[in-house]
Amino acid sequence: MDTRENNSPIFPQGDKASPDYFTGMTWVKMLVAADAGLNCQIGNVVFEAGARNNWHTHPGGQILIATDGVGYYQEKGKPIRLLHKGDVVKILPGVVHWHGASPDSAFTHIAINPNAQKGIVEWLQRVTDEEYNHFK
Repeated sequence: MDTRENNSPIFPQGDKASPDYFTGMTWVKMLVAADAGLNCQIGNVVFEAGARNNWHTHPGGQILIATDGVGYYQEKGKPIRLLHKGDVVKILPGVVHWHGASPDSAFTHIAINPNAQKGIVEWLQRVTDEEYNHFK
């Protein structure tokens, strides 16, 4: 019996994310499009080491499920939280936050955007290098 862990990604890498909303190389593969039946959007997001998205909010909230690597998550006014494979983050509607890879590791997560009828995302300013490098 082969007991080695399969290190292949679960989903294809997807398309490059817009540099307007992401710092560093990031790819997004949409898995479920929001529609009137489910009102939920699901995507797989792959960040290269050091990549992150801008500060943003989700009018309907968001759930992140870390699936590979080491990531960062931060809500405005709170310390950066380290994320590892298997971690789940529940983000309430309207909470200003950002997420991405740590400086030394790529990071992959599944992003679940419920209540899509309220809107998916409202993008804000970039996360500065000073903010990003402020992990304690």
